Amino acid sequence: MNSTTTKKTTSGTKEGPIRCIFFCEFHHTAGPIISCQIPENYISKELFDSISVYIITKAELQKSTITITLEDYKVLGFPVKIDNKNYARNAFYFNLCFVCDSDARTVQYESVVMKFSEYLTSMEVESSFLSSGKSNAKLSPILRKVLEDLNTRGECALTEGPIATHLKVCQIRSDPDAVLDHQVPVFVKELPPHQWDLTTQQVTPYIDGFNHIARIAALSDVDNNLVKACVQNLVYYGVVSLVPLFQYGNIYSTTPKLRSLAHDTDLQKRCLQEVARSHRQNPNLRDVFRTYSAMTRGTTIKDLCTRFNMTNLKINERKLVQFGMLEGLIRRVHKYPIVLGESAGLQKVFTGNFNVDEICCATGVTSQQLEEKLERDQNVILLWK
Repeated sequence: MNSTTTKKTTSGTKEGPIRCIFFCEFHHTAGPIISCQIPENYISKELFDSISVYIITKAELQKSTITITLEDYKVLGFPVKIDNKNYARNAFYFNLCFVCDSDARTVQYESVVMKFSEYLTSMEVESSFLSSGKSNAKLSPILRKVLEDLNTRGECALTEGPIATHLKVCQIRSDPDAVLDHQVPVFVKELPPHQWDLTTQQVTPYIDGFNHIARIAALSDVDNNLVKACVQNLVYYGVVSLVPLFQYGNIYSTTPKLRSLAHDTDLQKRCLQEVARSHRQNPNLRDVFRTYSAMTRGTTIKDLCTRFNMTNLKINERKLVQFGMLEGLIRRVHKYPIVLGESAGLQKVFTGNFNVDEICCATGVTSQQLEEKLERDQNVILLWK
């Protein structure tokens, strides 16, 4: 059996429930022991003895989250030492541990284990709650409540005695990509009631699903970099998603996911409600599907509006594109200008590294002005991707 211990959680491959919570301590005559665990006997005495040196640790690792990865389990703990001359060895050592599957992620439980341990420390200092010799009977209902509540609701309120605390499992997300000037933030869920910072309060009124970052900065009179940081924070919390800037000259292409619109009734219902020109009457699903299917390379949104009378079809073309992008039904086909030979003026950004949206936002040139310039300039070729 191999085991490793680190101060930081070893990353797992999946989300998983807490299988067991146990409380262990250093007994002045028996040494390291498990005083209480839920479910009982989940961690055997033999297994605990083999890893106890990592759980009841030396001073250097105390007040640090410690993870021990075994063949079948992953044990997350937060060793604590309370110094007091009233204890048999002038100190009380304990560790409150969560046990998960060996391949499960545990980083989301680190702050919970730490806060739970601090709660028990306060209880011990206040009333000798842990060291009184009756910790098993008093701790069992608490551990059971924490185990059940965290696994079912992701949070738990503890109100034992005069001290109260609230435990909550926070979802750990990867950092979102950097936000660019030409991207458009779209609310994908209602902004939760929260004491948001001043920048967020200034910026969010201008997030309408069509204003790009540079325009939001101008309208809100907030520094561009602050707007980017604000929007990136909202993306991190899943409140906002980013889509390309909508223009009638844009070209989109369908993705394989469009097939799901033909049979997913929930997706169909949400789609018709979102893309409707009026809340009073939804468009026909066949018309919506036909319009999406016509999005191919070389066909602009303006072309589609000419071919299909969107007003008669009761379809809002802006919302149609927005919904398709958010759901992955379509993707934007960008245009990258490349100058052949020497470049001058605006041509210096025609390197093939910047698309038309980025160039417009960076230079202040309108899309129409840039399109006209590209059409006249015979030294420029266009790369679509």
